[in-house]
Amino acid sequence: MALLGVQLVITMVMASIIQKLGPHYSLARWLLCSTGLTRYLYPTNEELKTLAGIPKVKGKGKKSKEENGRNFDTFHVPRNLEIQLETATVTSLDVVHLKFYPEYQWLVDFSVYSIIVYLLTEVYYYLLPAKDEVNLSMLWSLLVLGCSIKVLGALAAQYFRGGEESAGERATVVVSALAHLVLSMAVLVADENTLELGLDTAYATLNRSSSAALSLVGPQNLLSHRGPASKIVLKFCIALWCGLVGALFTFPGLRMAKMHWDCTRYCSEKKWLKVLLNLSFASPLLLAVLWVKPVSRDYLTNWTFSGMSGPLLTEGTFDTLRLIAVIAVVLLRLSLMPIYLQTYLNMAHHRIEEQKKEAGRIKNIDLQQKIAAVFYYLCVVTLQYVAPLLMCLFFTLMYKSMGGYSWLGQPLVEEECSAEESSFDQLSAEEDESIELSARRFTLALNILKQVFSAEVYRGLLGFGLWWCCFAIFVTSSLGMVYQSYFGQA
Repeated sequence: MALLGVQLVITMVMASIIQKLGPHYSLARWLLCSTGLTRYLYPTNEELKTLAGIPKVKGKGKKSKEENGRNFDTFHVPRNLEIQLETATVTSLDVVHLKFYPEYQWLVDFSVYSIIVYLLTEVYYYLLPAKDEVNLSMLWSLLVLGCSIKVLGALAAQYFRGGEESAGERATVVVSALAHLVLSMAVLVADENTLELGLDTAYATLNRSSSAALSLVGPQNLLSHRGPASKIVLKFCIALWCGLVGALFTFPGLRMAKMHWDCTRYCSEKKWLKVLLNLSFASPLLLAVLWVKPVSRDYLTNWTFSGMSGPLLTEGTFDTLRLIAVIAVVLLRLSLMPIYLQTYLNMAHHRIEEQKKEAGRIKNIDLQQKIAAVFYYLCVVTLQYVAPLLMCLFFTLMYKSMGGYSWLGQPLVEEECSAEESSFDQLSAEEDESIELSARRFTLALNILKQVFSAEVYRGLLGFGLWWCCFAIFVTSSLGMVYQSYFGQA
């Protein structure tokens, strides 16, 4: 219980930090306002009239609309007008009015606080090892996962709330969900010796422990004596979750592909940067390959190369290497985020350059909106970039802690804890209803949950969730690259 008390103190301290320092120090705001991002300013009506040679009407001329003190004068200018957009550095006053900025700031800052809580908890676990203690940092990590899915769902829901102009986006999300559903079904029937997801082992452990526990508490009428659902039902539920994640990752993947395509085209002179960008893009595939047993675990932990007395890695070292690889990829992508975001902001300039090749005329308001919309949706693009990475990161942290892995390459320690070892018979039906009896029943329920949801169960569920997120990121971004290769020049 001492460790639980320490975790409560850490939680209260972090809550105080969030309340006091959160409004003043924000990593989310720093990423947008202190990394050198520049935005393009749309030309004013006076500038457009001067470039187009439109005389300014004074006195009793054409009246313009007045709304909230702003002039909404409407006129047409040639599309091939030679416009040179001015630039300005992104400041904190600019981003507070952007769409989805509060959600972006809360998600990123809360993720930072959750990582701090996790690191402090890991230090205390290392210094003061304890068993049967509730790890409160897992609750923080679970909140980040839930909020990431909620934010991505809110972004995807925008396409379903739009009108006819969003019909293509809606169809894309639905088709992607169905395609990922079918793809996940094919993955879930793969042999564990080929793709070590651990779901079969997790189900066998869950079935054995839950049946044993329920058979003992059943006679006392504490719980109904029913075993877990069949493997087919569980895998179908997992496949539905995979389809949802695939749908939510669709437009983040397409956006990532678009930004990567533009980055590699305009940084051809910087070879080292191009290598980092390509490595960052291909890294989710490299992570997914680490779960393919014949080309990862068997190759690194079983084969003995010439000139060596044993395998290259031990089982524990390989598991640790896999965790560190995911964190390294997340850090690499976060470090490259300002480059990708600047590439996105440069779309305003590219839109004007493409418009100069067109004939005809365009309204001044439409031209200004075309430029202003790029910066207006900056936080939407940032969320699409950050949220999948945070899901991978916190799946990794939960996978390590709840799966029983180690940061130091130590082998897994299988805990032998059967339901028969628990003192289920301590509760008697003859005891009077009291606070003590309620507390003992609550403790009994927690012990049952701990025995049913063991480290092997978490290892399978969280390991598959982590692998699927990495795989879905690569699949959606690869489809985006295929689209860009055919239509990128259009």
